[in-house]
Amino acid sequence: MNTALLILVYILTPAAILWLTSKVTLLRKIGPVLLLYLVGIIIGNTGAVPEGANSIQDLLVTIIIPLAIPLMLFSCDFKRWDIKNAILTLITGTFAVITSVLAGYFIFKPLISLDPDMGSQMDKIAGMLVGVYTGGTPNLAAIKIMLGVPNETYILIHSYDMAVSLIYLTFVLSFGIPLFRKILRYPAGRISSEYHLPVEGYDETPYREFFKKRSILQLLAAIGLSVLIFGIAGGMSLILPDSIQMVVVILSITTLGIVASFFRRVREIKTSYNAGMYLVYIFSIVVASMADLSKLNLSGGIYLLLYITFAIFFSLAVQLMLSKLFKLDADTVLISSVSLINSPPFVPLVAAAMKNRDVIITGLTVGLVGYAIGNYLGYLISLILV
Repeated sequence: MNTALLILVYILTPAAILWLTSKVTLLRKIGPVLLLYLVGIIIGNTGAVPEGANSIQDLLVTIIIPLAIPLMLFSCDFKRWDIKNAILTLITGTFAVITSVLAGYFIFKPLISLDPDMGSQMDKIAGMLVGVYTGGTPNLAAIKIMLGVPNETYILIHSYDMAVSLIYLTFVLSFGIPLFRKILRYPAGRISSEYHLPVEGYDETPYREFFKKRSILQLLAAIGLSVLIFGIAGGMSLILPDSIQMVVVILSITTLGIVASFFRRVREIKTSYNAGMYLVYIFSIVVASMADLSKLNLSGGIYLLLYITFAIFFSLAVQLMLSKLFKLDADTVLISSVSLINSPPFVPLVAAAMKNRDVIITGLTVGLVGYAIGNYLGYLISLILV
């Protein structure tokens, strides 16, 4: 497969999956998001990705999400946003991450210390995990630089993180959503015009409207506005240090997307959300195809892998218990957990799997604040554990 064909596969596969899910009941129950992840994993781990495609994959991911987020925010009604839920989920989610990383530190330190070189870095590893699971990969890289973590350790942690995070996301998309909705409250009729997005329900075939003349013109206007927002955000980030450029871009496009949503004509573009969602579908298959599971060095860091697995899934369990105590709803809790563990770009993806657009804003807010505090928390934890 050459690079041009790979790009074509990335662009057209979501359309094929959406068509199949509209025709086959079983596939509809699995959902397009999980199916695209499975296809992406197959592409990435069967030698189908051509040599030198990494730069194209990185470019697609870099472009897709900054374009998708404004498109998905345009139809949001922020005047009805539940700020209390966002604050509670941020506090409980952050506390759950810190608790799980600290618990795992004391459980796995004796085992990881069997390798003296790795054991001597345990405080730094814990700090990096707190940073990445309250923020994201930019925080992981920033804490590596701050603490002087060797490249080999960083690559190992990042590789394990990608693999386990993918498993975690697959769990959320397949079993996590119905499980959490059974344990936590999930009000019937949650998706309505009384919440963030003025929609009457979830449309199983939302792309039929795309090919009407009026819809095409509106869509082109929405895409043009999204490109403009991306350009402004990207331009602003260029005058800042590389270490914070991604945070600035995401914060800027989110802020400008919110500002645009206050204009009624922008908010009433019916196809903007689904256009953004299609970009997220492309993002899904691209990211999954980048996870090369064969590169994991299991013999060199099996206990580190177990530590990361424990930190991710135990944090989800802790957040579940706290959410039960504070009576938070299932979708808000899960979207916030995904935003912390996997980072904000995955929020629209999970919201689509939930068929609940209302939680997008809360999820993005929690994740973006996580970006801002991740470096501080990670560095602080590493100092405490020295």
